[in-house]
Amino acid sequence: MSYCFQCGTKVINKQCNNEGEIPYCNKCEIFHFPTFSSAISAIILNPDKNKLLLIQQYGQVDNILVAGYINKGENAEQTLVREVKEEIGLNIKDYQYMKSKYFEKTNTLLCNFICTVDSEDLNQTNDEIDKAQWFTFKDALKHIKSESLAEEFLIYALKKMNY
Repeated sequence: MSYCFQCGTKVINKQCNNEGEIPYCNKCEIFHFPTFSSAISAIILNPDKNKLLLIQQYGQVDNILVAGYINKGENAEQTLVREVKEEIGLNIKDYQYMKSKYFEKTNTLLCNFICTVDSEDLNQTNDEIDKAQWFTFKDALKHIKSESLAEEFLIYALKKMNY
């Protein structure tokens, strides 16, 4: 950051207690801490909780999890419900927060949830989704994008489920 986003003055690096050097605006007298996006990702279980959903989007053939950015004014749980409804047209019956991880490639903090939906009907997917498919847990591990954050979240969740 070179300029204050509030007044436009050139910022300087200034020592901030326990934080190191942080961009600082002398005019506004405020530190400008780093910003990043926040998003959710969802491990979606069918109503019987014996299959999970993987998707493909944007012309890619990699199987990934449903995910989406948190809008201003939304919390992570509201985003989870909205994204699942928008992308695959299903309603969430219950959910549980699993873990979060910063994804440097997109400067995003991803909050991962596991949730159960009310149906296996995939006829309401939106235009963002090229393919949506239910997998057994074992097959999902084989088909999810290898060495991805989605795979990391999936492995973590399945361990938590004692799978």
